[in-house]
Amino acid sequence: MSFPLLTATAALPAIGAIATAAVPAARRTAAKWLALTVSLATLVLAGIVFARFEPGGERYQLTESHAWIKDFGVRYELGVDGIGVALLALTALLIPFVILAGWHDADPSPSSQLRSSRGGPNETNPYHWRPTQGFFALILMVEAMVVLSFVATDVFLFYILFEAMLIPMYFLIGGFGDRAHAGSDENAAAQRSYAAVKFLLYNLAGGLIMLAAVIGLYVVAGSFSLSEIAEARADGSLDMATSTERWLFLGFFFAFAVKAPLWPLHTWLPNAMGEATTPVAVLITAVVDKVGTFAMLRFCLQLFPEASKWATPVIIVLALISIVYGALLAVGQRDIKRLIAYASISHFGFIVLGIFAMTSQGQSGATLYMVNHGLSTAALMLVAGFLITRRGSRLIADYGGVQKVAPVLAGTFLIGGLATLSLPGLAPFVSEFLVLVGVFSAYPVAGVVATVGIVLAALYVLVLYQRTMTGPVREGIGGMPDLKVRELAVALPLIALLIFLGVFPKPLTEVVNPAVQHTMQDVQKKDPQPEVEAAK
Repeated sequence: MSFPLLTATAALPAIGAIATAAVPAARRTAAKWLALTVSLATLVLAGIVFARFEPGGERYQLTESHAWIKDFGVRYELGVDGIGVALLALTALLIPFVILAGWHDADPSPSSQLRSSRGGPNETNPYHWRPTQGFFALILMVEAMVVLSFVATDVFLFYILFEAMLIPMYFLIGGFGDRAHAGSDENAAAQRSYAAVKFLLYNLAGGLIMLAAVIGLYVVAGSFSLSEIAEARADGSLDMATSTERWLFLGFFFAFAVKAPLWPLHTWLPNAMGEATTPVAVLITAVVDKVGTFAMLRFCLQLFPEASKWATPVIIVLALISIVYGALLAVGQRDIKRLIAYASISHFGFIVLGIFAMTSQGQSGATLYMVNHGLSTAALMLVAGFLITRRGSRLIADYGGVQKVAPVLAGTFLIGGLATLSLPGLAPFVSEFLVLVGVFSAYPVAGVVATVGIVLAALYVLVLYQRTMTGPVREGIGGMPDLKVRELAVALPLIALLIFLGVFPKPLTEVVNPAVQHTMQDVQKKDPQPEVEAAK
């Protein structure tokens, strides 16, 4: 038997999470280093998976299949395609940066230490209310579940992971809030609790509807295995009634649209990103939310091709609303983190638009967009977090003239912002360009509307930079230190990747394109031919 590489890649952070949680309470630094070491080891395994993947080979590679719940036909079945391997690599890459950026986010606050010194409720364990070990253990557990969800080819196994990752995310949002929250500690705790519960209820509702669809799929197909269902479709033994396929599609798509998030199911995201610590906010939008858009490609289009084409016009309208609506709300934000959250809603609109344009350029662009959005949002949000930590405020109005006192911080913030607005030469430009090419070739009017989001992105990014970094130095900014070594270790590699993939995207495109062609075959779509023939 070959080495179970995919299982090992997911199991390592899960085991690391248990080990990190078991570190004694007084050994906070040891817990941090253990979590970082595990995340780097996971990155090495993910790199091996990426290196061993053959773009022109079988659709699903490095496969594993074992009986799990025999009575219900559930199997522990794994396999990675070009889309999954790209997102697996993204997840493994970002987690070490998330851990480094959050190095002190779970340290005890001065107020907690003061209560302890006075014999308060935390006397026996001054770190009980904000356990460092728990914070990093939860991050590693999220990584394990997300990695496994990108390689699961059994629908029931995917569903279990899709729902289970809500538990550690709930505690990360509700238990470890942003210390730059305006107002009293009690008000901050209430806002965190509200954001965490809203996140949980929205995603749980989507998951319960998906559960009904998963059961319905088993009743119709008699299997949870993607490969078995595909074979049954190919040989004609599985022929879903049109109405049944549409209802099942809607059950799956609703859950994925909540996770993505897509308008009008998006409202949980600004609250969650605003109240969570900055690294957790990155974990939400750059890692966890990608499971939703990934699942649209793997499950909606592959399992329900006819229903996907039937629903395309409505989904394109929803995606366009997300693009414009999210960008407009980003323009009007006064809170830095909420601005980035609404910008992400706009970007997810582009991803969904590219997927359901049903063209190879659109779907390749959407997959690249998932990766590049993860990199650009991580760069911008983490540097913004470093800025917020220094000032103690998330309000844009509290900043000004930062580039004069912290030029490196301002420069990295600018590059992250320019990547967010898809400046040519940076990675997101390639993906956004491909999405628009694919959309214009199939739905020209939708392409025109989508370009409004590009204009608005330039507006909210450049206005944010102007108000925070330029102009006279505001009170409280003068003594602001520049980025430190640990913070540079977070920001510079992300910026280097944005530049590298902006000028040389081939390492991703050659992996993604064959997988997209398989998806196009699933929905039996071909790219529209140009109306004007090329000159001979």
